[in-house]
Amino acid sequence: MEVLVVEDDDILGKAIRRGLEDAGHRCTLAATGAKGLDVVVAQKCDAVVLDLMLPDQSGIDVLRTIRSQGIRTPVIILTALGSVEERVDGLNAGADDYLIKPFSFPELLARLSAVARRAHNLTAQSLCVGPLSLDLATRRVTRDGQEIDLTPTEFSLLEFLMRNAGQVLTRKMLSEHLWDSNWEGVTNVIEVHITRLRGKIDRDFGEPLLQTVRGRGYVLKGV
Repeated sequence: MEVLVVEDDDILGKAIRRGLEDAGHRCTLAATGAKGLDVVVAQKCDAVVLDLMLPDQSGIDVLRTIRSQGIRTPVIILTALGSVEERVDGLNAGADDYLIKPFSFPELLARLSAVARRAHNLTAQSLCVGPLSLDLATRRVTRDGQEIDLTPTEFSLLEFLMRNAGQVLTRKMLSEHLWDSNWEGVTNVIEVHITRLRGKIDRDFGEPLLQTVRGRGYVLKGV
């Protein structure tokens, strides 16, 4: 896996690179947001580890620029800023995961593998639920023929909901699908992703497909 690490702390950056290389991955370091953007645009990365507190610009601005250019590379935010509001801001800006410093390196490796696997696990299949269609080969999602742009995490979440259409999925089930069975992260992260997904597949259309079942979880239903 080719990983870009955008981190201005030289000691931490080199430690992450050493750990990734020891695990068999390739790693490029960038100490500024501008350098990180240059690398993302110039070379193909399988994942990005992004600090939020950079010397030239905020990591959130870097992330928004990446997404505004149509680059869907999975991004894990790695930062000391760990309030609920800061996590929500990062996810709303297009991050696929959020890891707070200090962190366990094996956990970072596991999360990198998970987001990269979700982004590249393509099969020649299509799913349809009512007016909603998902093509797993092209990663194209449409509703009523209108294309919908999703992040890798949103795509994986929608795929799971569509494969289990009509079935109520709990937050735990969704968490285990997105972050593997041993994931024990913050449960409200699921609500953030659900809200973002609902805004994309339902907000500009008629009948809502993604519904909340109070006290139980979420269900996707065709019209």
